[in-house]
Amino acid sequence: MTANDTSGLTLYELAGADPEVRFSPFCWRVRLALAHKGLTVEHVPVRFSEKDKIAFSGQRLVPVLRDGDRVVADSWRIALYLEERFPDHPSLFGSQAAIPLAQFVNAWADSVSPYLLRVILLDVYNAVHESDREYFRSSREKRFGMRIEAFVADKEANLALFQKQLQPLRTILTDRDFLAGDEPTYADYCAFGMFIWARGVSSTVLIPPDDPLFAWHEHLMDAFDGLARKAPRHRS
Repeated sequence: MTANDTSGLTLYELAGADPEVRFSPFCWRVRLALAHKGLTVEHVPVRFSEKDKIAFSGQRLVPVLRDGDRVVADSWRIALYLEERFPDHPSLFGSQAAIPLAQFVNAWADSVSPYLLRVILLDVYNAVHESDREYFRSSREKRFGMRIEAFVADKEANLALFQKQLQPLRTILTDRDFLAGDEPTYADYCAFGMFIWARGVSSTVLIPPDDPLFAWHEHLMDAFDGLARKAPRHRS
């Protein structure tokens, strides 16, 4: 298997009631990374009740990337693997020195996602397959100590709190197109993943046109021939 051999890549992703709706922010990070690298991949939908599909990975979470006989789980590890595995394709990070910055943004986005859940958790519940709903509700209500409806009850306040968490992103993007400069890198995909996750299941406007993040968001929506913009969305 050579560094340029892109055959045999398979990505296992979280899917909703409609198997074409892929709404995990972590899976979207990998989708964008693969597009950035210009890699062809087979996409396999995995619902919450279909953990058997990824049993070969030795764990129960997506995304999972299969590359021949190699298996990599976790979006960050997959990004590092793709960078090392396909060095002749466009770099995800720009340089080795930029990898810690991307890892920081990756961790920052993970810390912000719970605030976004306060806005869209009920939308996510409505988007999952009927066979997943009992598990999804019981596991999330156990995690948050309340019913899903109560968790998202004050949507306006929850949205405002989420918007407040985005200020570091606004600060960096005030005078540049992307986090690392003129072109998007994996750091951008780490942050953008949560927005395309929400877009797949919810009609809530997270970034209005007057938000300093709007141009950045729209550039990424149109990247890679509109990969994110063309993605199917859940219709209630």
